[in-house]
Amino acid sequence: METTYLGAWVATVALILLSLRLRHRKLNLPPGPKPWPIIGNLNLIGPLPHRSIHTLSQKYGPLMYLWFGSYPVVVASNVDMVKAFLKTHDVVFAGRPKIAAGKYTTYNYSDITWSPYGPYWRQARKMCVMELFSAKRLESYEYIRVKESNALYKTLYESPGEVIRLKDQLTSLSLNVISRMVLGKKYSA
Repeated sequence: METTYLGAWVATVALILLSLRLRHRKLNLPPGPKPWPIIGNLNLIGPLPHRSIHTLSQKYGPLMYLWFGSYPVVVASNVDMVKAFLKTHDVVFAGRPKIAAGKYTTYNYSDITWSPYGPYWRQARKMCVMELFSAKRLESYEYIRVKESNALYKTLYESPGEVIRLKDQLTSLSLNVISRMVLGKKYSA
């Protein structure tokens, strides 16, 4: 009876190990340091990340494979490698990760920020560059920027001695300018 259980247990372990070995494809990845289970290679990145990556590139070469937490990252630290990424193979690396924010806030990735690279994205970009961000269009909204910045200056000038969080004021300024340009109304009163 015990040998039957032992045999079944060994067969189960053997099947699991065999399936893991068959499922695990051997990928041709660039060299890199061995990652830790949860943090990956973040322990190798110091307070100055550019220097840490430079030190790693001297050991592993101009193209490295690192793990930042649970995310795999390929780092190019040579001019020729960067040129290969950004110029030669740019279409391969032009994609964006699909996360829940893009799906639910932009109607299933349908705006220029979250949509995947392809004909739709190129058309949306073309429309934005030609219509929304053209020099003529931006010049036509100069009066809005001047009026809103004067309102901010007036607010700051009329409250001497008071503590003012400049971050809040600048955020309000940005939102007011953008909402007046897009919607024709101020964000806040």
